[in-house]
Amino acid sequence: MNTMELSEQEVFRRKSLEELRNLGINPYPADEYPVSDFSTGIREKFSDEAPRRQVTVAGRIMSRRIMGKASFIELQDSKGRIQIYITRDDICPGEDKELYNTVFKKLLDIGDFIGIKGFVFRTQMGTISIHAEEMTVLSKSLRPLPIVKYKDGTAYDAFDDPEMRYRQRYVDLVVNEGIKDIFVKRTQIFNSMRNFFNERGYIEVETPVLQSIPGGAAARPFITHHNALDIPLYLRIADELYLKRLIVGGFEGVYEFSKNFRNEGMDRTHNPEFTCMEIYVSYKDYNWMMQFTEQMLEKICLDVLGTTQIKNGDAIIDFKAPFRRVTMTEAILENTGMDITGMDEEQLRETCRKLGVDEDKTMGKGKLIDEIFGEKCEGKYIQPTFITDYPKEMSPLCKRHRNNPELTERFELMVNGKELANAYSELNDPIDQRERFEEQLRLSEKGDDEAMFIDQDFLRSLEYGMPPTSGMGIGMDRLVMLLTGQASIQEVLLFPQMRPEK
Repeated sequence: MNTMELSEQEVFRRKSLEELRNLGINPYPADEYPVSDFSTGIREKFSDEAPRRQVTVAGRIMSRRIMGKASFIELQDSKGRIQIYITRDDICPGEDKELYNTVFKKLLDIGDFIGIKGFVFRTQMGTISIHAEEMTVLSKSLRPLPIVKYKDGTAYDAFDDPEMRYRQRYVDLVVNEGIKDIFVKRTQIFNSMRNFFNERGYIEVETPVLQSIPGGAAARPFITHHNALDIPLYLRIADELYLKRLIVGGFEGVYEFSKNFRNEGMDRTHNPEFTCMEIYVSYKDYNWMMQFTEQMLEKICLDVLGTTQIKNGDAIIDFKAPFRRVTMTEAILENTGMDITGMDEEQLRETCRKLGVDEDKTMGKGKLIDEIFGEKCEGKYIQPTFITDYPKEMSPLCKRHRNNPELTERFELMVNGKELANAYSELNDPIDQRERFEEQLRLSEKGDDEAMFIDQDFLRSLEYGMPPTSGMGIGMDRLVMLLTGQASIQEVLLFPQMRPEK
């Protein structure tokens, strides 16, 4: 970096770096540093009656108060913060006192990593602290951190510009309280779900991200090129068709946490790269899957939050099973007063016009019904609600309803006005499946760029026979948003998609 581009603080820190080296202090040592304790554990274990306990900690300097021979540092490790009490006579006994003045007072800065060995005690102000007996420089910070000040739990001079926070997530995690906790909870949610599946004997698998045919969903894919094979490939939009192949192959139940990619819009609930979990279990149907899904979500809430109730704005959303069940036709009638039962394509277009729902010539029956539901109904379901029995045109991979051939055995779980999960009694009739794919091809020819491709190999796998199966997919990012109280998907992705920095 050209020094002309550096701020005054950055120039000063680089000079401090060189001075440390001139004093024989390596600002980036390679040796392992033997951390024995973390900030939170030190406070939990402390007792005024217990013998003095030696500890070794490491972390960033987040603040310091220099008072002559003694100083206080606030040290931040991976668990939290703890106060360090440092005196010149302890750190640099004898003739090294000038070294203390030079290194500690002049060459160390907020943001630097240091290691501290010492004993735990309580100050006269009642703060559990570490009395330092040895200090080691572990890493010199060449850029100053934003200083976020808190008073009565409120942040001042906050590092709160979303553009900066998402682009420099590493800074966001360091200086903003509670950000790391979102991602700790994210991992706990994944672990709880994984344990729920594993306890029932289902197998976690991995399927291709690069696919010759982007199947398993109706979405616009990203396209790339494989040079060695000289073929186009697509980033997966879903892993459904590969997981079903494994059911054909004899697995009882398989699941995958998959990174999916859809070349579509971005907003507060959509990112082009997102995480989905899909699970398929043989000899089950969508009624079983509804019970399975509500039990799973109730368990995750209890594991991660200790309660089934979460606060979302003014609403309390309760994941206590069972959830309400409403058919799609009932939902449209309930929210618009329009009964779409038995309507043909033109009647649905007329219904869209009456309701003020946009429609165009590329839309078939399924897309028209989807538009009505999306605009007039979806946002109304705040409490967890299973919307069931979708028209077959909307669900080309789903089994026809056992009581009504115009419908399918499908549900979507709506929570807080958004789809959270999608599930089917899976279509395992290869002849019916081929006809559904061909209908999708006709929609594609009409201009629907989200219509599904025909996957001939998947059809071949079905011809070998797939047992009755139910599958379910759940948007993990949206689930994390709900359980951590975040309104934007960017808040639950460590590195959300952004335009390149200018």
